[in-house]
Amino acid sequence: MFEGKSLIEILNMGGWVLYVLLGTSILSLTVICYKLVEFWKKAQIKRTMFVPALFDSIKNGNLEKAINYCNSLNSPMASVSKAGIVAFKSGESLGEFMDREIMIQTVELERCTTILGTVGNIAVYIGLFGTVLGIISAFHDMSAIGSGGITVVIGGVSEALIATAAGLFVAIPASTAYNFFTKKIDKFIVDMEYCASAIEDKFNLNKGN
Repeated sequence: MFEGKSLIEILNMGGWVLYVLLGTSILSLTVICYKLVEFWKKAQIKRTMFVPALFDSIKNGNLEKAINYCNSLNSPMASVSKAGIVAFKSGESLGEFMDREIMIQTVELERCTTILGTVGNIAVYIGLFGTVLGIISAFHDMSAIGSGGITVVIGGVSEALIATAAGLFVAIPASTAYNFFTKKIDKFIVDMEYCASAIEDKFNLNKGN
């Protein structure tokens, strides 16, 4: 059915709905690439390496060195840890400072992921909408041509189904990426909460001594 046809001709077969799906597909792929690069950079800092290195600075009482170490890393754990150290230096509540920073970092991590969730949810419906419009058009052509227009109807329906296939083609990667990023965000949150708990215990122990 697509033999010898250009992309524009295929898009025209599916109607304006395919142009909408093409735009959402480009948007979805852009977000996926952006978040993959962002998460890859943030995931380079491992919790098992970060926490001991940070605690070495804290153990020696060099809090400025610990803050500078946190500033040098592109990691949510580093931002949360820095918030705790700054709070300790200021005599403020460590838990409240770090909890607020965890919320800020979580919002930052979730940025743009709602686009993927939305595209994954609505792309199929957009495709179905295009298919329904195509079928309505095909039956309208049949009523205009008469009983001899069954070939026109079959061709019209097959072209209308392109929209449904395109909707699935856009929705599946977007939904898969959204679930993947959601799991990665959950892992980042666990790491941030672990660091917050470890730092709070560390400073409380130092106060006790």
